[in-house]
Amino acid sequence: MLAGAAIGVLSSLVAIGGGLLSVPFLTLCRVKLQRAIGTAAAIGFPIALAGTAGYIVNGYMQPENLPDHSLGYVYLPAVAWLVAASTLTAPLGAKMTHSAKAAVLRACFVVLLYGLGIKMLFHIAA
Repeated sequence: MLAGAAIGVLSSLVAIGGGLLSVPFLTLCRVKLQRAIGTAAAIGFPIALAGTAGYIVNGYMQPENLPDHSLGYVYLPAVAWLVAASTLTAPLGAKMTHSAKAAVLRACFVVLLYGLGIKMLFHIAA
C-alpha cells in the first residue's frame, strides 16, 4: 500500500501516468514484464481519476484564469480527444504487448523513460 500511495502521489505531482512508475516497481518485484504492463494499465485508471479530481478541486479555487470549457484545471475538449484516442489504440497496444518479446518491451520502456526524463530536465532548465 505504501508503494501504491507513493506512486500515485508522485504520478499526480509530475503529471505522468502511474504506469511509468508502476512497471519498474512491479518488475523489481519479479512480475513478468507483460503482466506488469497490463497491471499498470489497470491501476493507471484509478490513479488518473484521483489526479483528475485533485486538478478539478484545485482549479475551482482560481476560475478567472481558466479557458472556457474547463472543469477546474481540466480542459474538457482535451479529455474528449484523449478518451477517443485511448479507446481506439488500447486494444492495439494490448495486442502488441502480448506478442512482443520482453527484451524489446524493456528497451522501449527504457527509451520512453529516458525521453521523458530529458524532457522534464529541459522544461526545468527553461
